[in-house]
Amino acid sequence: MANRFEKLGIKQTIQKVWMYRVLHLLISGISEKDIRKDLLAMISATEKKDGRAQRSGNTCQMVISVLAAWFKPQENLLDFRNRALDIARKTPCSDWLPLHWAIISAAYPFWFNTAVQAGRLFKLQGKVTPKQIIDRLKEQYGDRESVARYARYTTRSFVAWGVLTDSASRGCYELCPTQTVDSTVLSALLLEAALLARPEGRSSLANLISSPGFFPFNLPVITGDFMAQVSPAVSTSRYNVDEEILQIK
Repeated sequence: MANRFEKLGIKQTIQKVWMYRVLHLLISGISEKDIRKDLLAMISATEKKDGRAQRSGNTCQMVISVLAAWFKPQENLLDFRNRALDIARKTPCSDWLPLHWAIISAAYPFWFNTAVQAGRLFKLQGKVTPKQIIDRLKEQYGDRESVARYARYTTRSFVAWGVLTDSASRGCYELCPTQTVDSTVLSALLLEAALLARPEGRSSLANLISSPGFFPFNLPVITGDFMAQVSPAVSTSRYNVDEEILQIK
């Protein structure tokens, strides 16, 4: 089985409402079995309401497997999920988007890498096409049709989450207004997610904070010492006077 750095994983468009639903259920103490049952009914009903053919059970399970990053994380991501869950309990649900971004980025690095490529393109131009994002991802993952297909699902998820919007120019995306992350603890969680999305699990703090993979957000400035205090899985070291290096332990 491919590890999370090799798998693409995003095989369907992930609606924001499904992410919020699974987190509400998890906080309520619902069992995994009942969470899966609730999500299956919700996903099927959403498709039917939108006038599309009801999803097959297999397709619904593809969606639920992504949502499971919240309620059944990989063992090496369990502590990370637990800390994210603790933040969620103290945060208004209207501010949960960065939490969902962190959880899915850590569990599915393809999501974060797609965001990185989109963010880089938006630094250069006001509108971006799916093909431009896909071409850059193929340089990283290989020229496979599955890369193009899953990249489309991922970018359509960005639209569904309200971080990208369809441009008036057909076949183009534009940026939505960014969300300011005031919480330094939440910002640290996002930076840790970016480390978890890297096979080497290592980066300078400056590069993390400025990562184009966080294009939907404005992040506060935090220090490596603060990261070490709130993120027990992260170690910090100083490369030189001006550069701090973060590493997943």
